[in-house]
Amino acid sequence: MSEQPAPNFLDKINPLDLPDQDPWETPLEELDIARPQYFERGEHWAYFERLRKEAPVHYNRESAFGPFWSVSSFREIKEVDQSHKLFSSEPAITIEDPDDDFTLPMFIAMDQPKHDGQRKVVQPVVAPRNLVNFQDLIRERTAEVLDNIPHNEEFDWISEVSIELTTRMLATLFDFPFEDRAKLTHWSDVATGGVYNDFTEESQEAARADLLECLSCFGEMWQQKQGSESFDLISMMANHPDTRDLPERPFELLGNLILLIVGGNDTTRNSMTGSVYSLNKFPEQYAKLKANQNLIPQMVPEVIRWQTPLAHMRRIANEDVELGGQTIKAGDKVIMWYVSGNRDESVFPNAHQLDIERANARQHLSFGYGIHRCMGNRLGEMQLKILWEEIMKRFEHIEVTGEPTLSQSVFVKGYNHMPVRVSRK
Repeated sequence: MSEQPAPNFLDKINPLDLPDQDPWETPLEELDIARPQYFERGEHWAYFERLRKEAPVHYNRESAFGPFWSVSSFREIKEVDQSHKLFSSEPAITIEDPDDDFTLPMFIAMDQPKHDGQRKVVQPVVAPRNLVNFQDLIRERTAEVLDNIPHNEEFDWISEVSIELTTRMLATLFDFPFEDRAKLTHWSDVATGGVYNDFTEESQEAARADLLECLSCFGEMWQQKQGSESFDLISMMANHPDTRDLPERPFELLGNLILLIVGGNDTTRNSMTGSVYSLNKFPEQYAKLKANQNLIPQMVPEVIRWQTPLAHMRRIANEDVELGGQTIKAGDKVIMWYVSGNRDESVFPNAHQLDIERANARQHLSFGYGIHRCMGNRLGEMQLKILWEEIMKRFEHIEVTGEPTLSQSVFVKGYNHMPVRVSRK
């Protein structure tokens, strides 16, 4: 079952054109979870429930993204993620095969030793001792944003709070012009399919144009940062022996920029939104939090488990591997469905429920495992923790006034709009 060569774009199937399947009646060998429309409608849970029960390591012969193995159970996902010598991260982290003429190498999609060399360049910016320096700034900005949202009027939580806070943090990490910070959000959304999401050739070309604009913008910053001793991501990369020659490989430079932008944007932004939404879906948990704000640090990993901001990560088998009673052949594409593993009832009882006192919430898969574990996990947790500490100081209640619209993506498990109303203390 070795992977077939990636087709040309014009030969690809548009997943949005595929008819729906019944999650329980479709023959197991035909079941295809890689449909963005299922995630947009919030209908993916039943498909994963069946896979976990009947085929936790499942071969999907036909999909819009080519053949692949779905790994949907917690233990097998963790096994793949930790086995970086058996399962390669190259050439990409998502289910969609990169086009030959626009492949964006990035260190999360690299194997050792190159992965380790590039990751260590930027990791100090989110090291624990440096996070202390961010706390006051994050709290100050969070307070400012929350103090300026409407009282007892409906507004979009995502644009006014989640995006605003994460984009401000991104601009700081990159030392990006603050007045132009909205570009960072746009480039992140373009890279993850949140802007051009109809899978047409025209959309692909528009996305490329926007990403090349991102490369050009950061290329100018790179030149300005050479010789700088500033403690920002661009200065660190532009002046480190392992990364200072990246402009000679522009697609690799762009790939790493996109990785850092998406890593600092989508995950935190959707966890911030998911925290408000989940506490509204489970009002008894919201009441518990209001009664005991000391539960905020426990709530944070549970929200990240429940939300799972990135639905999957991809690997390629380096050799024939036995996993979950199945034989994965060398060259096969393997998709670790974090979104499913985080709802595995054998590890997280009542997994679909938010439980802000869940004892093992920190075992969640959302940050990955092994050498590719999300390096910004502590920063994301800190932002979410501070957000809720500041919310509790100001608001009696945040009410979700209508169902949010969800991302049309099998990768980013997030939100586009969520109407809310807040009542202040």
